[in-house]
Amino acid sequence: MASKREASQEELFAAVDDLLGEEPPLPPPAERARLREAAGVTQARLAKVLRSTVQTVKNWENGRSEPRPPRLEAYQRLLEGWAAKYPAPGAAASPQAPALPAAAAPPVPTEAAAAPDVQAQTPAPAPVPVSVPAGSPVEVSEEAGAGAGPAPATEAAAAAPARTARKTAARTATRTPARTAAGPAARTGAVPDPRYAAGPLLVLDGDGTAYGVDGLVLECPARTIPQLVAWTLEQPVGAPALNRNGRPADPLVVLTEQAAVKLGLPARLEGHEQRAGLRLEDDHPAVKQITRAKWKLTRRGFGPWARVYRPAKAGTRQCVQFAILSWGALDPRAWPGVADMDAPQIARVLGLYADRVTTPRGSTAVTGLELMTALRPPTKAVRNEETGAWESGHNPGSLGTDPVDCAPPEAPPEHPLAQGWTKGFIDEEVFQWVRDVDLLDGSEVALPYALGLDVNAAFLAAASRLNVGLCAPVHVVRPTFDKKVPGSWLADLSHIELDPRLPSPFTPSGQRPTGPAWYETHTLAYAQELGHNVHPLEAFIRPESGAYLDPWHDRLKAALLATMADLGVTAGMDGPAFLAAMERLPAQDPALRAVLAAVKATAKGGIGQLRKRATGLNYTPGERYPALERPTWRPDIRAAIISKARVNMHRKMLKMASVGLFPLAVLSDCVVYPAPTRNPLDLLPYTTSGKPLPGAFRLGVAPGLVKLEGVQTMDWAVDLMDQGVNVARIIKGDGHDAALDAGE
Repeated sequence: MASKREASQEELFAAVDDLLGEEPPLPPPAERARLREAAGVTQARLAKVLRSTVQTVKNWENGRSEPRPPRLEAYQRLLEGWAAKYPAPGAAASPQAPALPAAAAPPVPTEAAAAPDVQAQTPAPAPVPVSVPAGSPVEVSEEAGAGAGPAPATEAAAAAPARTARKTAARTATRTPARTAAGPAARTGAVPDPRYAAGPLLVLDGDGTAYGVDGLVLECPARTIPQLVAWTLEQPVGAPALNRNGRPADPLVVLTEQAAVKLGLPARLEGHEQRAGLRLEDDHPAVKQITRAKWKLTRRGFGPWARVYRPAKAGTRQCVQFAILSWGALDPRAWPGVADMDAPQIARVLGLYADRVTTPRGSTAVTGLELMTALRPPTKAVRNEETGAWESGHNPGSLGTDPVDCAPPEAPPEHPLAQGWTKGFIDEEVFQWVRDVDLLDGSEVALPYALGLDVNAAFLAAASRLNVGLCAPVHVVRPTFDKKVPGSWLADLSHIELDPRLPSPFTPSGQRPTGPAWYETHTLAYAQELGHNVHPLEAFIRPESGAYLDPWHDRLKAALLATMADLGVTAGMDGPAFLAAMERLPAQDPALRAVLAAVKATAKGGIGQLRKRATGLNYTPGERYPALERPTWRPDIRAAIISKARVNMHRKMLKMASVGLFPLAVLSDCVVYPAPTRNPLDLLPYTTSGKPLPGAFRLGVAPGLVKLEGVQTMDWAVDLMDQGVNVARIIKGDGHDAALDAGE
């Protein structure tokens, strides 16, 4: 009798991952009813929202039937949201369990195999906290120390003498609120993962002190980069995956200038190093140390953002990320003021960002793009029906693992497909329009002020529920236009005449089209919405599509709203309260304002990375460049976002025009109107019942709503408009140029 084949470790890991990947069951029927009633929602309203029937909802709540996709996912999401808001009576958090002795600590599971570019991280025991006398203001957070036993010593730790804490009160005054109050574990009621008890990152200062989130302070004995890598991997630093099919975030170590110098790195990247592309040369002593210790660097080398790794071993990751502050790792435009903060404050800022968005993986633009993949991983474990073995397979709804070429009209000028293409290119960009002064009437010129309104996170708002292509483009001739199919369409919209006091929604310049041109689906759909026939001559469409960006939008929106709430600006504020809160914003906590700026930059920059252009002095147009080899190089998705954002903007301007309000100028997400006072409440239209006019601009904190950008005199605006200046660029005053904010 043949013996049963022993399962391999990979098969067991895959089977476990599949089990973890199963959708959690819905709450019991009685709990579903309780949650709905707690939210004050009737069965009829719920049925309408889910596009079902009242009887079906009743059946779900009495256990006679269960929802099926796609309503299952939507209903599950709704119930999870209600459960967070309306926990069951008696479900308050229980006191924290006492820490287990090290010998009794449960085994730590290992992770699945890593991606080839960034290798694996080894699960680690808890850190050795700094020894602090009783009553000292420096304390290790309870969460970080729970269940912590002595960490095994590295070569560096064994050789270095132990040091006691010597922190001043000024340093300890920057402790963050406990992660248990705001972190994911607290929101969901889940037990924190002991593998990441020290949080996602550490900020290493020049005296060997490593600062983590929640006031965690560790003593790091490392004197070289390889020693620091080994020490870091022994600490429970990192973050769990954002998706059940994804991978955990590798630990991030941020080096201050003093720490970098102590580790043998230059304080600045200058001279030949800078000309080489902001990375150390291969013969630099630090790079040689890494090589001799049998660690590796990714292709971008050791620059402001570096990764040091070893190939995965036994399914575990061994990788540490580095960010060197004095080398410009944190762009001041995205992280204002952070470079001038002390190490504990930097840990606070980056820790909060990591909790609400993700662990930084480079610039905010790069992180924004990586966040898309982290939330929609390209693969998942699937069972081979023939062999019964678990394999890596395509994850539906993702962009997959293979890059796809764009359609020729979607390509930037340097792209190989653009060479020799003569049928024109798509031009879906933001508005840059100013009204002809001859079209101003006397009543407008007589108003004393020009008032600018700025749409909050306009591109992020456009990404919500956006249907984008998930496959390569398919070329069709004389297609029938379908607004549900993403793609690029060649059509003639030059016959459409609109009020000249408004920009044309079909071009970034706001000028009327002059002939056939390529448009993204949302632009043509808006032409139909305005009552015009659309007859495309040809198109590149993507039959397979989906809301790929939904998790990305939802996470960044939640991060933005949570941070604004911390700054005193909350959803649901009435107009006067909102304006007052926004006026106080510049005086609020600089650390929180830095997080807010980084969240916004992540959204805008991530979208820009979808169409990353070729760079480098030696690049020759027509050659393929590295960005084209990733599945997330998708200029069509960027075009869809910008097209939808521009259409959203025009739709609101058209509604404002219906009550006689016409813009003076538009730049991206800022629009300027003649106004009777400096208060936008006196400009924005309302219904007879006193509510904001539906479809028009409305004040508020959420993406898609508006805030006051700036106010100048009407005489100032008219004089500049007469010179052809777009006043939306400089409406804020104080030398601020909004064109610099409109970039990616």
